[in-house]
Amino acid sequence: MKHILLCCAAGMSTSLLVTKMETAAKTQGVEAEIWAVGASEVDRHLDRADVLLIGPQVRYLLPQLKKKGETKGIKVEAINTVHYGMCNGPEVLKHALSLIP
Repeated sequence: MKHILLCCAAGMSTSLLVTKMETAAKTQGVEAEIWAVGASEVDRHLDRADVLLIGPQVRYLLPQLKKKGETKGIKVEAINTVHYGMCNGPEVLKHALSLIP
């Protein structure tokens, strides 16, 4: 099972993206738990994640979150702005899976 954590400003704007990613995972036969939280909650969820993807609105947190991820062996990257804006679940899922060893 893959554990994919998404982070945005409040955890709400990524909820539709989570749904699209879950649909893509089911279609592809990928077992994944995908969830979204607000930036203030990331620390409480990071230990459960295999990868953390952050939304464009909190991109400024990338350096700080990358450092936290490195200490736990978790890849942290920003979600492609175009894929985020178009709510392209399959592409964001593909990106997340490419980061998980």
